[in-house]
Amino acid sequence: MRRAKCVLMVILQLFLSMVLLSCQQSESQTIGLSATKSATPTTTPSEGTIWRPALRSSWQWQLDDSPLDPSLHVQVYDIDGFDRDASLVAVLHAQGTKVICYIDAGTWENWRPDAGSFPASVKGSVVDGFSDERWLDIRQLSVLEPLMIARMNMCKAKGFDAIEPDNIDGYENDTGFPLTARDQITYNTFLANAAHQRGLSIGLKNDVDQVRQLVALFDWTLNEQCFEYQECDMLLPFIQAGKAVFNVEYNLAPSQFCPQANAMNFNSLKKHVQLDSYRLPCR
Repeated sequence: MRRAKCVLMVILQLFLSMVLLSCQQSESQTIGLSATKSATPTTTPSEGTIWRPALRSSWQWQLDDSPLDPSLHVQVYDIDGFDRDASLVAVLHAQGTKVICYIDAGTWENWRPDAGSFPASVKGSVVDGFSDERWLDIRQLSVLEPLMIARMNMCKAKGFDAIEPDNIDGYENDTGFPLTARDQITYNTFLANAAHQRGLSIGLKNDVDQVRQLVALFDWTLNEQCFEYQECDMLLPFIQAGKAVFNVEYNLAPSQFCPQANAMNFNSLKKHVQLDSYRLPCR
C-alpha cells in the first residue's frame, strides 16, 4: 500500500512539473509575440498631419521637362515626380509653396527608370494618342502594389506633400483587360490608403463617375476638361465636402468656362495640352 502511494506521488509530481513547464513556455511565447508586435509600427499619420489644399488655391501644373519658374505667386505646384529633384521641392517649400508629385498609376510608360520592373502580364492596350504607354491590369495588385508604393516612397523621400496618380479610370477605357468599376474602386482605394500611410495627400484624377464613392478617401481632385465635356457638376461632392477642385481646360476660351468655374469655386486654368509653363488662371 505504501509503495502504491509512493508511485502515485511520483506520478503527481511529474504531472505538476509538466504543467509548470508548459505555463512557462506559454508565457515566454506571449512575451516574444508582444515584443515582435511592438517592434512593427501599425499606426498611420493622423488626418491632421496630411495636407489638404484650401478650396481656393492658386496653382501651376507643369509636367513637361522645360525649366520651371519657381517665382510664380501660387500656393501649389504640381510637377513630375521622376523628372524633378528634391532640391527644387526644397526651393518651392522655402517660399511657402506646397508641391504635388505626379506619378502614373494606371499606365506603363516605357521611358521611366522603373519601366523594366513591370512584367508583360500587366501591360495591356496602347493608350490612345500615346504610343509609348500601355494600360495596366489593375486587378494584379500583388504585382502593382510594390511598384506604386516604391513610387510613393520616392515622392516622400524628395519632400513632396501630395500625390497626383494619373490614369486611374482605366475601367472606362479600352485597356485590353475586362476591368470593372469595382476593380477601379479597389485599386483607387489602395492608392489613397498607401498615400495616407506615408503622410501624403492624394487627389482623385478625373474618374468623375466614381466621385461619390471615392470623395471621402481623397483629399482633393484634379480634372481635365469637365467644362468641355459638361461633367463639372459631378465634381461638386468635393466642394460640398470642403475639398479643392483643380480643373484645366485645353480647347475652350477662358470666357467659355471661367465665369462658371469661379461661381462653382473651382481652381480652373487654361493650359496647353503638353502641360508646359503656360497658364491662364480664371481667378
